[in-house]
Amino acid sequence: MENELYEKGMQTRREVLGDVYVDKAEKMKTDLDKDFQEYITNNVWGAVWSRPGLTKRERSMITIALLAALGHEAELAFHLRATKNTGATEEDVEEVLLHTAVYAGVPAANSAFKIAKEIFSQKEWSWK
Repeated sequence: MENELYEKGMQTRREVLGDVYVDKAEKMKTDLDKDFQEYITNNVWGAVWSRPGLTKRERSMITIALLAALGHEAELAFHLRATKNTGATEEDVEEVLLHTAVYAGVPAANSAFKIAKEIFSQKEWSWK
């Protein structure tokens, strides 16, 4: 379904995640998840991430905090890799995870720090 919201969502998705990741994700789409992928592109990337109220850096930092707090480690790693495109720095991530420790708990932040250290220690991040 090609519409204005989808197109804006795809543009934002590419800006945040990069063309390599998005192209790979698009090629891997099947009948099982095509509607879900359209939903994400329209609603996550088009309707929320494309809003003017926050920068991509700010949205990235909020997303990292929420994913860490909820223990969604795979998505957290995904969004930590995306910081290379959002402008969020390692120092930003440190602050976000310290804040997460206070409000969501030390175990959640501890797991998130472990993931962040692993990702940030890699010279070149790849979208596996």
